Amino acid sequence: MDSTVLTIGGVDIPLGGTVRIKIPMVKLYTDTNMSMPVFVKRGKKAGPTLFISAAIHGDELNGIEIISRIIQSKYLSNLRGTLIAVPIVNGYGVLNQSRYLPDRRDLNRSFPGSKRGSLAGRVADHFLNEIVAKANYGIDLHTGSLHRTNLPQVRANLDDPETLEIAKAFGVPVVMNSNLRDGSLRECANDFGAKVILYEAGEALRFDELSIRAGVKGVVSVMRHLSMLPKSRSKKSLSEPRIARSSSWVRATDSGFTTHIKELGDLVEAGEVLAEIKDPYGDILDTVLCKNGGIIIGKQNIPLAQEGDAMYHIAHFSSPDEVAGHVETMHDELMDSEASLNLVDYG
Repeated sequence: MDSTVLTIGGVDIPLGGTVRIKIPMVKLYTDTNMSMPVFVKRGKKAGPTLFISAAIHGDELNGIEIISRIIQSKYLSNLRGTLIAVPIVNGYGVLNQSRYLPDRRDLNRSFPGSKRGSLAGRVADHFLNEIVAKANYGIDLHTGSLHRTNLPQVRANLDDPETLEIAKAFGVPVVMNSNLRDGSLRECANDFGAKVILYEAGEALRFDELSIRAGVKGVVSVMRHLSMLPKSRSKKSLSEPRIARSSSWVRATDSGFTTHIKELGDLVEAGEVLAEIKDPYGDILDTVLCKNGGIIIGKQNIPLAQEGDAMYHIAHFSSPDEVAGHVETMHDELMDSEASLNLVDYG
């Protein structure tokens, strides 16, 4: 995929070149121009082409910070191949602090899109043809939805051996099998021959430092795995990720005010109390129990529960106690007081 000259948005980038491009998008009805910001850096030596993308959902902001730290890092001076970084895919959603586009469509269900389709379809078409079609690999950065936090995790089609190895190389404790969904970026990228993994961590409309650091380290680790960057000289590394083939949601059994007993990353067993639901007087209406043991990888944050609300997302593993230890190790290693807010050598 890495040719002598790469063209994006009408701009030619030779080997060794670095550019910032603004790809024109559909303007606002106020006659305000919109664009998709793209950073491209090419090493002097040919190699794989990797894209990293953020804010496909406009309220998912951690990925923007992850990409900005990578762009500003020291590592790219040793790049082999090509990095295409798109910090804001859905600028309309970022402006409105919304997951969706102004036409209320989910961009990650609108691929491949069309030049003459809906607004979401036109954005999807631009991104797919200008970015994804020119890459061998991709990392799509996401967070949990509004009022929900996700433990740092990678989701990918683990039935594909090469994708599995990339997912494991990212280096977070939890790797989830996730089949390709109709209309998703991953599905259409696969049709173009690009292997794409999805990183989920943190909460919508918030920066979460652990999630950001784990994301930066993960992207760098994947680039090393693909021989786009030199192998790390550090002997320090996170534990081998554990793969979950299944997960389940625990839902609110009544409506009321929630007191959480268990938190993100906790190891839980069947029958354990996860939360209490109380009425406005403080009387307990019901307790929320764990149905199947595992690790809490997603959790509702808002203390208001409507009966049927998804409260806890639990991933199931053959050895969940090992995963719980890996989660603690990740926190200790990435949040060490010596770790810089800029990119340090996490391994």
